[in-house]
Amino acid sequence: MAVAQVSPGVFLSDLDSALSVSVLSSRNITLIVNASGLGGVSYPQLDLQLLHVPVQDQPHAPLSHYFESVAERIRQNHTGATLVHCTAGRSRSPALIMAFLMRCEGLSLRRAYEQVLDQRPFIRPNAGFWRQLMDYERTLFGRNSMRMTRTSCGVLPEALQDPEAQQDSEALQDPEALQDSEAQQDSEALQDSEAQQDSEALQDSEARAAYCVNI
Repeated sequence: MAVAQVSPGVFLSDLDSALSVSVLSSRNITLIVNASGLGGVSYPQLDLQLLHVPVQDQPHAPLSHYFESVAERIRQNHTGATLVHCTAGRSRSPALIMAFLMRCEGLSLRRAYEQVLDQRPFIRPNAGFWRQLMDYERTLFGRNSMRMTRTSCGVLPEALQDPEAQQDSEALQDPEALQDSEAQQDSEALQDSEAQQDSEALQDSEARAAYCVNI
């Protein structure tokens, strides 16, 4: 999958695809965001607008410095479609598009990631870019929908619980809620015990009455 459409009018690709006349013309690309870190890339002469993001694919690279400007430039491109690319289309360009989806389409980072991943399954922003995206999400929405987890394959993103499910889980761990739950269980157990005793007493009474009649 050389070129992926991740949102209406927004495409993601590697560098080679971004140099293809057929790719650009067939998708009506009028704006290219070059996040390859390479200057002087010679694109086909198609009256293109170019935006260069001079960032290397390194965890410490300040990609977040460009989240706002890239998102706004994509949003303002009304003349055609936008193509965002880096070298392989795996790390920098998908990270920029996820920032755009959060900033301009109101998606959580989790939803933005799922949307991009669905169209380009082999994306893998480096851990530093993930941290920058999570910081950006917290700035935009005041909370995070993902966290980083250390695995045998390295540090990878993991979706957090949905907020409602998380609140339910926290409520069960709340001391007062736990006490109320235990009190309710004790009350129900007491009622069951009293009901059982009443039933046994009634059975004993009926048995004695039957014995007396037989005598």
